[in-house]
Amino acid sequence: MLWPVETRSMSPVFVGRNDELGTLNEALARAEAAEPQALLLGGEAGVGKTRLVEEFAAAACRRGAVVALGGCVEIGGDGLPFAPFSTALRALRAALPDELAAAAAGQEDELARLLPEFGEAPAGRHDEQGMARLFELTARLLERVAAERTVVIALEDLHWADASTRHLLSYLLRTLRTGRLVVLATYRADDIHRRHPLRPLLAELDRLRTVRRIELARFTREEVGRQMAGILAAEPDPAQVDEIFERSDGNAFFVEELAVAWAEGCCTGLTDSLRDLLLVRVEALSESAQRVARTVAEGGSTVEYPLLAAVARLAEDDLIEALRAAVGANILTAAPGGDGYRFRHSLVREAVADDLLPGERSRLNRRYAEALESDPALVAADARVTRLANYWYQAHDPAKALPAVLAASVVARRRHAYSEQLGLLERAMELWDSAPEETRAALRPVDCTDVYPLCGCDPVTAPLRYLDLMAEAAVAGRFCGERERALKITKRALRIIEEEGDPLRAAWFWVQRSRLVQDLARGDGRQELGTAQDLVRGLPPSEVHADVLANVANWCMLHEPGPEAFAAAERAVEYARMVGAREIELNARVTLGSLMVDAGDVENGLAELSRVKENAIEEGATGVAGRAYVNLPSELDSVGRSAEAVPLLREGLAFARRHGLLDSEVWIWGNLSDSLYALGRWDEAAEAAAGALGSAASAKPRGAGALRLAHIALARGEAAEAARRLAIAHEHYGTHDPMPQALLPVARIAVGVAAAEGRYLDARAELDRALEAGFPPGTQRYGWPLLLAAAAAEADARTLPAVADGRTEFLDRLTEAVRKLTTGAPLWLAYERWTRAELHRARGTDTAALWSDVVTDFECLERPYDLARVRRRLAQVLLEEASGDDQRDRATELLRLAGAVAGHLGARPLAEAVALLAQRARLTLTTGAPHPALDPAESLGLTNRERDVLRLVSAGRTNRQIAEELFISPKTASVHVSNILGKLGVSGRGEAAAVAHRLDLFPPESADRTAAGQRT
Repeated sequence: MLWPVETRSMSPVFVGRNDELGTLNEALARAEAAEPQALLLGGEAGVGKTRLVEEFAAAACRRGAVVALGGCVEIGGDGLPFAPFSTALRALRAALPDELAAAAAGQEDELARLLPEFGEAPAGRHDEQGMARLFELTARLLERVAAERTVVIALEDLHWADASTRHLLSYLLRTLRTGRLVVLATYRADDIHRRHPLRPLLAELDRLRTVRRIELARFTREEVGRQMAGILAAEPDPAQVDEIFERSDGNAFFVEELAVAWAEGCCTGLTDSLRDLLLVRVEALSESAQRVARTVAEGGSTVEYPLLAAVARLAEDDLIEALRAAVGANILTAAPGGDGYRFRHSLVREAVADDLLPGERSRLNRRYAEALESDPALVAADARVTRLANYWYQAHDPAKALPAVLAASVVARRRHAYSEQLGLLERAMELWDSAPEETRAALRPVDCTDVYPLCGCDPVTAPLRYLDLMAEAAVAGRFCGERERALKITKRALRIIEEEGDPLRAAWFWVQRSRLVQDLARGDGRQELGTAQDLVRGLPPSEVHADVLANVANWCMLHEPGPEAFAAAERAVEYARMVGAREIELNARVTLGSLMVDAGDVENGLAELSRVKENAIEEGATGVAGRAYVNLPSELDSVGRSAEAVPLLREGLAFARRHGLLDSEVWIWGNLSDSLYALGRWDEAAEAAAGALGSAASAKPRGAGALRLAHIALARGEAAEAARRLAIAHEHYGTHDPMPQALLPVARIAVGVAAAEGRYLDARAELDRALEAGFPPGTQRYGWPLLLAAAAAEADARTLPAVADGRTEFLDRLTEAVRKLTTGAPLWLAYERWTRAELHRARGTDTAALWSDVVTDFECLERPYDLARVRRRLAQVLLEEASGDDQRDRATELLRLAGAVAGHLGARPLAEAVALLAQRARLTLTTGAPHPALDPAESLGLTNRERDVLRLVSAGRTNRQIAEELFISPKTASVHVSNILGKLGVSGRGEAAAVAHRLDLFPPESADRTAAGQRT
């Protein structure tokens, strides 16, 4: 918890900062209304950040809030993993023990990675979702604790934060949505140089509207005078204020130092050097007090009293006397909790540490390490291993440092602090060659790494190898997002293995390289997987072999689904069972079940996916379970069973959030959007797509979310918005890793946008590119909507002279593609009949019988929008063939049903088409008199002249040609065109033509006569 610091050098009067304190108090008021608040407080060293936090904390406590302070701890330039959050949670546990216990119920094992008091953190295999899982559980924990009581979490010295702390803070500030919570973090702005790791985080958080950033400025001359008056307990001389203001530049800490130095009569001894200013009062201490100060400076941000006593090697009375002198001189202060000491200001500690001689520094670190080895209870358990590793490393003793660093890396891994684990493993690799042979020989993989089974060595009897460290470091780099570093390690490892000739290790590293290449957008990873496959071919079954096959099968499913993918998945399952690699087996079975559905073996494939999901949940394979929650509902939706998919997807979202499976959650959101769209719940579908965008941590899920929003916008007639979302999807998908599940939906939306904007030739070109790439087996779920969109666009443009050239050849290519695509599920069969009906419409040969079959197909499926569209088409043909009242009555009912769906969904193009068709046929869709036989163009507010102009625009005429044919000036024609664009709500001539043809504003025979006139 926060502690008061009452010293002579600190002014008892809080000076300035009224605006900043007001901002903090305003945030507290909002948090009290259950609106979580996030604030970043920056300023140079010594400017007064801590004092401001203390004043705010005191005010918050007076209002009944619980304030928990956590400070980032620097040890040798490296921060302790999650140190500020661990400290803050420990403070919360002390203040609200029952509430914290209730909030953590059921998740104590995972949360123990942050707060050891919850229990023992579980060991075992780690995955890419481990850190995300921990982050999600932490966010939910804080939301629950702050549900009824206002909680302030204050994190100080973020410039020292370890990477895991930065990642957790970023996650919290992005995802906290409920609770009476304030998260306040401070950082030293002058330390944030261009390459400082905090700099990208600050830039990222600046883009969040939910985060407010406060920058503390230096004091003005007036404020310096008030501060000095408080320190000196008297009004200072104006000349003295001028001098100190000039020398301190308004920095609060420097004002304190200079004011005290002046009061003690040693101002003449000060120099303009900052370092000398900081050291002058240390050097005024007795020799023993200076010695203690130097010892504390090298021990870290805070040094426990028992540890300090063991290292200082002074008699207890002498040590206490020295500490009393340092505390009395405001150099040291008691640490929070009263169990140790720290420098009152970190600038002084840094100056004292920098003043140590090289030999003196290593000797002090050795003393710290030896004392901690002799009595591990001298420091808290959660910091012990990391601090020991740092002390031995700074002592320059490779024999002791290597095992200690490796032990610290294991602790970091168990806490999901993968960034720190990577740094420690890189440090171990640095120490490897200089460590004695007997030290290295005594190390075992089972004690130091987590990936040894995939490297093919015996973890108990075999000595740890340098390649084992590289393997662990490569995985840690991938898990923490340092993929560039991980790729360099992987490349170096493969060069070493090439000399040694170890195919299993090489294959494992090639799999890692494939993943990293894909993650870094350097390629699709197929070549790397092929190399791994070649290396294990002919070798006895092993976990590596099974893992390679599982990765190959998954790659093929996403890129080249077909027999090779199916065979690889089956072999992966078989090999994994042989060697007892249960998680690999379950993962391969997810791939196998998905491929079975895509191949037409729907029921067996769905049953297999369901079994894997249940098995994975029972066995604690959360990553595989998350993947099953993605694939099973996706396959249900692909065969038209969207209603079954939705509750499963909701269940999957809860599972993914509970276990922190961020990647799975993002894909589940996207699949939920697809299913809700199919079921006609478009508002919910848009929310789900936005959820995918908001949660996505990588490019592909963001691209998928943008594409789904484009799909909805297109159906609602918002062509410009659809085009914008399509461009975003293109950007996120890129071109480095083409996958049918991305390329075909992108092509479908591109065709739709081009047709909506009247760019029918562009729509053809989009389909031609897709046809050139081909539809691999199993991609019918993406292929049918694309072929349908192209056929419908061609049918809408059937009377446009501009697209007459090449129409026959294009329709032939489209018909051939339809003939080849699979129709193994009722939904795919319905799409085939619909697409063939559109092709007949494009040729002018569609019939009521043809469309009636399509309507019958979709009446058996739960897809209201698709059913409304084909009902409208059937109604149109019935009216064109009308030979009696029965057909008109049926057409009326079809249009009434289609119009109701269009109105409910906000599908403006369909609603307009239904209304205009009813008007033209004098049909009554609602109770009342029949529609008058109006020209459909009048319903859009077009004058007769504008109707004539639009007819010619639809025929592809220029303004000059329109002017000549209608005997008006080109300028007048241009004005008419502008008015038409405004009334139709479109942005260009092509889009206006598209609207006219889509709504069938002009009968085909009229358009044909216009075209004929143009040809003559």
